[in-house]
Amino acid sequence: MTSTSAARTAYETLEPFHILAYFNPGLRSAQADLGLDPYALYFGGRAAPLGACSHPVVTSTFYNFEPGLVARSWDAVLAAGLDRVAARRDAMLDEQLRTILGAGIADDPQIADLADAYTELAGRVPLSGRPLAAAWAGVTLPDTPHLRLWYAIAILREWRGDNHIATLVGSGLNGIDAIVFHEATLPDPTVTRRIMGRPMAQLTRGWDDDAWEAAVDRLVAAGLAEREGDRHRLTPDGAALYDDIEAATDALGESLWSTAGIDEVLTRTRPLVKAVLDAGVLPGTTRKEP
Repeated sequence: MTSTSAARTAYETLEPFHILAYFNPGLRSAQADLGLDPYALYFGGRAAPLGACSHPVVTSTFYNFEPGLVARSWDAVLAAGLDRVAARRDAMLDEQLRTILGAGIADDPQIADLADAYTELAGRVPLSGRPLAAAWAGVTLPDTPHLRLWYAIAILREWRGDNHIATLVGSGLNGIDAIVFHEATLPDPTVTRRIMGRPMAQLTRGWDDDAWEAAVDRLVAAGLAEREGDRHRLTPDGAALYDDIEAATDALGESLWSTAGIDEVLTRTRPLVKAVLDAGVLPGTTRKEP
């Protein structure tokens, strides 16, 4: 799928800045300090604003993760303490942003201005039916400008994620089927998009081979995919559904990101995002010397 929508442009611009919290060199130290494995720190880092809820709530909001993995991880997070996990995530993020963006970041008025702009934008989004975004919106924002900027972007990112999950639910794809559907090859080999690949998708989402193959069988039975050797490919109907899901997700955020002045805000944010990408800490990136 190709798209020039304002919502997709914003998503692709801001996503690297957001996911720095979950992919960075400080993770091992944070895991050791909290006594958590990588899965638990990830779930804790993203879902701490939900509060001490039951693990089915986390499974529901994260959608395509194996429920048993979520349950084990969330139990460990609750045992470690949600406040401790959130505080350690913020300390890690503060350290990483200062390292990547420079020591003077905390005093840079541009950072504060951007934090204000994204905080104001995040305050406009409708939160009904968006549980993870609503949880993040209910958290008191940090005073430190670069952390406040990250928090505001996190609200907007999780809002898009909640919209995407609602679209997946409407399409009839459950959690495992959605990730298997996303990882399929496309009918047109010249079209490229970002995917994890089956090994990484199974590793990060916790699904075993039996669950994966059963999902492929359901997609084939629904006419959305076909097997080709040890892989699976979307049918024309599957590719059309894929495009519909992405377009519908974009459409839910289009009015927000089409607001006057947003292009200028995104333009001012791009150097920060480029610095994160050039640091080479995110998956698929390599360090670029200044």
